[in-house]
This record gives sequence, C-alpha cells and structure tokens, in this order.
Amino acid sequence: MPIELTFLGHSGFLIKDTGTGKAVAVDPFLTGNPLAVHQPGDIACDYVALTHGHEDHFGDTLAIAKANNATVIGAYELCQYIATEGGHDNIDPGNPGGRIATDFGYVAMTPAFHSSSYQGKYMGQPMGLVFSIGGVKLYHCGDTGLFSDMKLIGAVAKPDIAMIPCGDRFTMGTDLATMAAEMIRPKFAVPVHYKTFPVLNQSIDGFEPDGVEVKEMQPGEVWSYGG
Repeated sequence: MPIELTFLGHSGFLIKDTGTGKAVAVDPFLTGNPLAVHQPGDIACDYVALTHGHEDHFGDTLAIAKANNATVIGAYELCQYIATEGGHDNIDPGNPGGRIATDFGYVAMTPAFHSSSYQGKYMGQPMGLVFSIGGVKLYHCGDTGLFSDMKLIGAVAKPDIAMIPCGDRFTMGTDLATMAAEMIRPKFAVPVHYKTFPVLNQSIDGFEPDGVEVKEMQPGEVWSYGG
C-alpha cells in the first residue's frame, strides 16, 4: 500500500499509511514557523515522533499529542519531560540502536551528531529515526553533521526515502548533505532544515547526490509514494 507524505515545513512531516489510516507526525514545528501552512489543529495522527528536543522540532508536540491522544516516541529524557511536565503520559521512549514496534510497523532510532534541549533543559541524545510504514522505509536523519556510519545505517535500513538536512550552520550544508545521500543511498532524498530562517541556506543549490533522486517538497505538499 502507498503512503502519503505531507511536508509540514522545516523538518516536519506527516506520514500516513493509506491502507490502515495510521499516521505519525514527525518534528511538528508549526507555531512560529514562518513557512508553515498548517495549524496544530489540522494535524490528525496516532503518533508523534521526535528526533530531539529543540524548539524548532519539538514545536507543537504537546498540543497535537493531547488533541489526538497520540503516542509520543522519542529519547528517554524527552519522553519523561512530556509525561512529567507536559501532562501527557502516552509515551514510548527509546534510544539509538533500539526499535519500537507499532501498529503501523516500527520506528528505529539511529545516532545523530547534534545537541538536544528544550527551554534550557537537557532532553537526551539527538537521534535519527527510521520508519517502516505501509511497506515503505523512511530515514529521517534529524539534525546532524556528516558521519561515516550513515553508510551503515543505509545498508541496514535500506530506505526508500531519506530526509536530509542541508541548511548549514546547525546541520550539514548542501555539500556534506550530498555526501550523506550518497552514503545512505535511498531512492529519493528530501532536503530539510533550510530556508525557514535567514541564517539557514535559502536554497538547495549544490545538493546533487549521484545516483539519488532529489525530491524538493514545499510546505503543505502531499506526495503519494509506493505501490
């Protein structure tokens, strides 16, 4: 069955299995995102999955999770914060190297080279996330620099789609993102974490991985993928 991949802007996505109707929101940063076309109340999902705690990724997690009674998947410390201080105890924590079974498939956690905090509080290790949903594999790299184990992650996960940051300064720029895509070897690479704010790259010029098709999505765009 195909999936519907909706780009929420910045690094956020809504991934929906069109066969079962199950949906997961990833890093749903809408409020305060100048390019977002969705409001938190527009998002219907069964899960929220977080790569790390920074405000431009944590975003509207609490509002969306509470409205949908959605299970929040993320690092242990981040999930504990959501339960103890966010008032939402429907959590499913994990850490890199682990896999969490879900009713749509699974979410696996990978390393990411970055930092993670929310409102000045440590939120555990930043991560990438691998999703198996609707017969499709997706690898959201999270916020990260380039690291050689991306080749190993690609070999293990065999993603159809990889979401790769290319905005520079806080993550890879387009040159290193190109190298990352060539190591991961997905069928499609979706660039993320650029253009949202003036300090980031305003285009994906230079993101030209050999042998990987680049799929640039606009906020609000829906892509149906799979057979």
